Amino acid sequence: MGHFDKAPKEKSGVQHFVVPADFDGQRIDNFLINRLKGMPKSRIYRILRKGEVRVNKKRIAASYRLVAGDIIRLPPVYLAEKAKQLPPGKETAKLLAGRILYEDDNLLIINKPSGMSVHAGSTVRVGIVEALRHMYPKLPNLELAHRLDSETSGCLVLAKKKRILRELHSLLREGKVTKIYWALTMGKWKDSELRVDLPLHKDYKDGGKHVVEVDREGKSALTVFRTIKSFARDASLMEVKLFTGRTHQIRVHAQHQGHPIAADDRYGDPEFNKQVRSLGLKRMFLHARTIDFTLPSLGQRITVEAPLDPELEAIVKAFESGSASSR
Repeated sequence: MGHFDKAPKEKSGVQHFVVPADFDGQRIDNFLINRLKGMPKSRIYRILRKGEVRVNKKRIAASYRLVAGDIIRLPPVYLAEKAKQLPPGKETAKLLAGRILYEDDNLLIINKPSGMSVHAGSTVRVGIVEALRHMYPKLPNLELAHRLDSETSGCLVLAKKKRILRELHSLLREGKVTKIYWALTMGKWKDSELRVDLPLHKDYKDGGKHVVEVDREGKSALTVFRTIKSFARDASLMEVKLFTGRTHQIRVHAQHQGHPIAADDRYGDPEFNKQVRSLGLKRMFLHARTIDFTLPSLGQRITVEAPLDPELEAIVKAFESGSASSR
């Protein structure tokens, strides 16, 4: 009987694990989602519902909170085999090659397209990092330095060397990477600059979809919103500076202020989304505009700006011209 020190291998038989003290109080579904990397969340909830996962020999609900010393029984699990992931199609490779913003011996920075996941997963056969590894076969250690949501476009940094990756992670932890986003939001902000310091908690609802909410028990999250331009038709183009990197941080902080992001299907306003979609916006308007940092080991400052995609430019012009219909 072992501890959950690592996820089960690609294929394994029934396993029993003792819950360490560190995981006391965590929900069983969140625990398994984090441990069974590569397994679809829908399947995790299915084996929980069917009673294939047992705790202390008893069936448990997805909401069951673990107690240190609990014995978890896992059925045989089959995880995604990353080695067999397909190479990117020619169009994907061409798209990514055309969106490289900066490259040197240590770094690769791309203007990530909206709609592309950064990593492969249960429903995504090839993510951006896997596609780039196929495109750069001599760079087996190419790794993401940070993440962007699937629908978010803009500056995405990858490290070519492990020591550079470690250095970037240190800079991110210490708040020494400046990340600026642009977002089109609903309504006009009362303050031209607003500091939002509200903790966020990520939870997995039944079915595996995660939702982030403002919660005093959550992790600290700091975002600063500054108005670039307010439009006559009840919308604002905002510059957003991130000081922490929580999941869906900008989206939830904007929603909490009453100014959700345009075309955000998860946290957005249905009527505002309908308005911007009528203007041709088919994706969420959140764009990682600039990234700025200095690698101490090299004394090298990197500052990169990602231009807005034509679709986003067109929406801004529509609001500027007043052609956006009122809500």
